[in-house]
Amino acid sequence: MSTAAGRTKHAEAILGPELHTRLSLTKVLVVGAGGIGCELLKTLVLTGFTQITLLDLDTIDLSNLNRQFLFRTKDVKKPKSITAARAASSFNPNVKIDPIFGNIKAEEYDIDWFKGFGVVLNALDNLDARRHVNRMCMAAGVPLVESGTAGYLGQVQPLVKDATECFDCIPKPTPKSFPVCTIRSTPSQPIHCIVWSKSYLMGQLFGRDEDAGETSELDEAENNGENVEEIANLRKEAQSFSRVRAAIRSYSPNSTSTADQNNDPAKLAFQKIFSADIQNLLNMGDMWKHREPPVPLDYDQIISGTFILDKQGSSKAKEERNRINGASSLNGTGNKKTAEKVVMKDQRKLTLKENLMLFNTSVQSLSMRLSTSQVQTIEFDKDDEDTLDFVTAASNLRSAAYGIEGKSKWEVKEMAGNIIPAIATTNAIIAGLIVLQALNLLRASPSARPSPSEPVNATTATPSSSSTVASSASADYSLLRNVHIQLKPSVPLSSVTCSSPNPNCGVCRDVYTLVRCDRTQTTLRDVVQGVLGWTSGQSQNREGAIENGQSQNGNRNENENGSNDDDDEVNDGSERKEISVYEDKRILVDPDWDDNLDRTLDSLNVGRGKFISIVDEEGDWETVQVVIGELPASHPSTASPYILPCPLPKLVKRKKIKPLVPSVPSTPPPRLSLKRSLPTDADDGDVMIIDGHNGNGRTRDGDGEGQRALKKPRLGAYDSQRDAKTTTPTMDVTSPSKRKRLEEDGLVLMDGPGEVDEFEEDVIVIDDD
Repeated sequence: MSTAAGRTKHAEAILGPELHTRLSLTKVLVVGAGGIGCELLKTLVLTGFTQITLLDLDTIDLSNLNRQFLFRTKDVKKPKSITAARAASSFNPNVKIDPIFGNIKAEEYDIDWFKGFGVVLNALDNLDARRHVNRMCMAAGVPLVESGTAGYLGQVQPLVKDATECFDCIPKPTPKSFPVCTIRSTPSQPIHCIVWSKSYLMGQLFGRDEDAGETSELDEAENNGENVEEIANLRKEAQSFSRVRAAIRSYSPNSTSTADQNNDPAKLAFQKIFSADIQNLLNMGDMWKHREPPVPLDYDQIISGTFILDKQGSSKAKEERNRINGASSLNGTGNKKTAEKVVMKDQRKLTLKENLMLFNTSVQSLSMRLSTSQVQTIEFDKDDEDTLDFVTAASNLRSAAYGIEGKSKWEVKEMAGNIIPAIATTNAIIAGLIVLQALNLLRASPSARPSPSEPVNATTATPSSSSTVASSASADYSLLRNVHIQLKPSVPLSSVTCSSPNPNCGVCRDVYTLVRCDRTQTTLRDVVQGVLGWTSGQSQNREGAIENGQSQNGNRNENENGSNDDDDEVNDGSERKEISVYEDKRILVDPDWDDNLDRTLDSLNVGRGKFISIVDEEGDWETVQVVIGELPASHPSTASPYILPCPLPKLVKRKKIKPLVPSVPSTPPPRLSLKRSLPTDADDGDVMIIDGHNGNGRTRDGDGEGQRALKKPRLGAYDSQRDAKTTTPTMDVTSPSKRKRLEEDGLVLMDGPGEVDEFEEDVIVIDDD
């Protein structure tokens, strides 16, 4: 047996010849080559998939090597996709892996490009990218397998348009944000100081100069008679930051002049941020009535080791300041060398002086990068040692001033970089489950066949013939399941049935269509009126070409036999409605403003792969999403500059979901008694009165004609069929628990002595008081 045949022998035996053959015919797109992506690529190759496209925009970092096994130390700083493809190809030489080092949101990866794949597998850690891939798959009608991990937990979810819910059917929690006042003035947690250092201070010192135009604004405000004192304070603050920024950008490490030493950017930044600014905050006495005030830091005293933080305030703040001042055996003058042997360098919390020294070196390194290169700004990157050192030192110095617990460099990297704990074993399990879901999608669809609409390649505009997974209309996806890894040793994996699409989802419920056009000649009116099937009007002198040579004015909902599909969708383009047109969140047209209709798409910056949303203002029809594509290379230059879809998209009526509000009748019905009525047939047993006021203490025996006996009532039920002669109902206010206990003892609790009269001699009165 040859090596190639033996390599797939076991997979073919497990999957069966038919399904195994389809693996080599199915083009697979893997988005992401990180922790899950590396495991996924390996599993796909070993399973039998032979046509794989791997896309990732990231490069390899040293911290990736502990769980992304396709990478080695020599690969650091190289593209993940290219390196992973080269490593995985050695597992099976018959596999063709096409690596792409790029952004999945780039315009060349449009709907035509997505249609070239049979299934898309997500291995992303970015919410925005996940939403983009989900939308493109819904528009292209390509099945998507979504996944994610968090420590020991993980989930895998198959997403198929019109068959299951999509990624956006359930709103995702937005990243947590903090009030500006808390971040800028009154932090109380370590994360507040870290966010302040990363988002505010980093941008103020090393980002764009947002205060460049503030001087003229302050001059204008002063001329307009605004508060002179407040304007003076704002001008002073702006000037102090301007001086620090100037020192950073003119920093020269080899200078020995006194002027340059006095303009040391690290010292200037420290004195402004951790001394002067804190002192200004302390002048606002009302702010510190109910919270502990911060302590201004002194640069020279910290360097000399004579600075002691004020120990007034809460016990928690005292403990932290004692540790920072050197009272801790770990960071103080105790057995420091022994402690450092136990605690790794980046996991050790620094003292106040160590944080200041780290602040100095990081500011000087970043200043040197700005002054000696073409880089104008520097942004935080968790894998950039200089920016990570700066955020670590700055956040710990601010924490010290406010009596907040400091964090190690490792902890700051985890919090500032929004790092989700990753475990290699969890990634491997999830990768295996993703491949199983892909196999389920192939198994659920009919036998492999080309996609009904031949997709066009993104770069060559030539037809592709790889899409083998059938549409949801002809496939049975009822057995698909969402799979979760859970913290239960007895049941580590759980599966739940996939939910139906959310009728209010703004992604998978929209109607998608593709218009290929020359954006420099095609107007917005051409696209909107052409897709909706409206007549051209006087302002439009040409008719767009229709795919397959169909007429633009043909009926919208006619199928191949010329008959209408259903009554829930509009049948022609004769009815014009008020619409608005959007591109992403940008409004292009609304019912009261249509100036952009006669502008070209290129002039509106509507590029390839963009979505034009046509929204019915009355809310009767679902939104139509028009995807802008490229004209085929064979399209004649003398023909119409745009090609409309054929058939034109069907306008689907929006389902009205009525709120579950109970209707209130005009005349409330009479309340019915919760008692069960007496049956007409007699039963054996005795009926007794408890706490009766009738003196007839007689018992009823026998079951003669016309005699009646009480049965135990069923609480909370009313039998209208048995009781056609219901008298005026009364409300039962007896405690259910008490009634139940009496019933268990063989007693029946009546509502009052009035019920005794009809039983005459067949009732025993227990208590006649």
